Amino acid sequence: MKTDKTIYWVTTILLFMMEGIMPALTFQTEMAQQGISHLGYPVYFGNALVVFKILGALALVIPQVPKRFKELAYAGFLFNFLFASISHFAIDGVHFQSFFPLLILLVLGISFMYYQKLYSLRTITQEVY
Repeated sequence: MKTDKTIYWVTTILLFMMEGIMPALTFQTEMAQQGISHLGYPVYFGNALVVFKILGALALVIPQVPKRFKELAYAGFLFNFLFASISHFAIDGVHFQSFFPLLILLVLGISFMYYQKLYSLRTITQEVY
């Protein structure tokens, strides 16, 4: 159980840093705006995306957030990473930046698996007591 919690929190904190903290600190930089424009999206889309990334990252790390909202955050990040990868493949072809969202998707999948495992254990424990 302790190993499961450790794996869950390490992957979830990694997601929080990459999808919550980094976008919050860098979304107004010239490089970030050029990146969004390079993919063919308007700048306001990038700004909206950052807001939802921060809200989703907070939903993942705050323990009091209900299960339904956490699962919505996981689903939102799933779509975000899939469409980011598709966008990069369509515009840039086969490069590392096209595969990078899929690597982060793997981290998301591990976090979600261990979240489900820990949540089901917590539910079973509460039913017994």
